Amino acid sequence: MKKLVLSLVAVSAFAFSTQAQTEKGKIIVGGNVAFDTQKSDAAGAKSNSNFQIVPSVGYFVSDNIAIGTGIGYGYSKTNGVAAADNTTAQFGNKNTSFVVNPFGRYYANLSESFKFFGQLSVPMAFGKDKAVDAAGNTGAKTGTTTEIGVALSPGFAFYPTKKIGIEFALNGLNYNTLRKEGVNDEKLKGQGYDEFSFGANFFSPKIGVQFHF
Repeated sequence: MKKLVLSLVAVSAFAFSTQAQTEKGKIIVGGNVAFDTQKSDAAGAKSNSNFQIVPSVGYFVSDNIAIGTGIGYGYSKTNGVAAADNTTAQFGNKNTSFVVNPFGRYYANLSESFKFFGQLSVPMAFGKDKAVDAAGNTGAKTGTTTEIGVALSPGFAFYPTKKIGIEFALNGLNYNTLRKEGVNDEKLKGQGYDEFSFGANFFSPKIGVQFHF
């Protein structure tokens, strides 16, 4: 009987510890940072770069279910290419944006230190474009951008401690739309897009850190 009682206590303690980080009333604070750079083999080409940082905060409305939002900054630069006579043959573009990413998330316990989660988010970015010449210099404003998407993504969280979660989120089901307007708010036809993807970069995970309070 004593062994049975001890076993029940151990099971209860395990169940509590695996849910302690994601129980109702808890707050998560964290975010993610993404950066990449690419360079063409073309003569005179300069590196193109993308950077985004989005801190986030969430609240557990019930056990294992959290809602929240991320607010951050995005930057991308595509450089121009010089012609053979060193004149500007092609203009590039620089975009800076204000990023908002409301989300809902569900956690499922796998073990004391690992949890699976599914996240539904609505990422939005509101930015402005500026011209970039072949030398990489930024010029005048050329327009504005509005980007809105819907993403359903799976992920895993590892907890080295009860208050720190290291997350690996995979690309899942995504829909994204981008619209551009000129400096006088006129629509720029042919410069936007609608994109739907499923696991296009499934094995390129995003890494983030969440703090649980």
